[in-house]
Amino acid sequence: MLKRLLNKNQGFTLIEVVIVLAIAGLIFVIVFLAVSQAQASRRDTQRKSDADRLRAAVNQYASNNNGNVPSSQANIDSVTSNYVTNFTDPGGNAYTVTYGTTAPTAVATISYNAGRICSGQAMTATGAGARDFAVLGFLERGGVFCVDSR
Repeated sequence: MLKRLLNKNQGFTLIEVVIVLAIAGLIFVIVFLAVSQAQASRRDTQRKSDADRLRAAVNQYASNNNGNVPSSQANIDSVTSNYVTNFTDPGGNAYTVTYGTTAPTAVATISYNAGRICSGQAMTATGAGARDFAVLGFLERGGVFCVDSR
């Protein structure tokens, strides 16, 4: 009897191997999703930083133009070409900055408006002066962000 117990084949059953592989796969999926979300969050943070760079460039433009902020598409194009370097979205596309629109439509699109300020995640003319401006950007993970001259 002792001889039979000692000679018994040792190893894992097929069910044990499948369970271990299923657990490993689940861990892999969780890690993959977490890394993906972290990367999207990092890109959104970079977009917010780029909007701050645009705000600083508009302020520099205003200081060079008697305090007047850009008030046309041509003026904002001048800002992005002369005052901001390497103005590209973290996804690799050049930003499209549009004047006079109130909401961006896609990632790498920024809306700029003179005479507006931020009200939450939107632009408003209420309480804004002639030298105020707002910049609104689209986020990859959904929603928008707004920065203004104040």
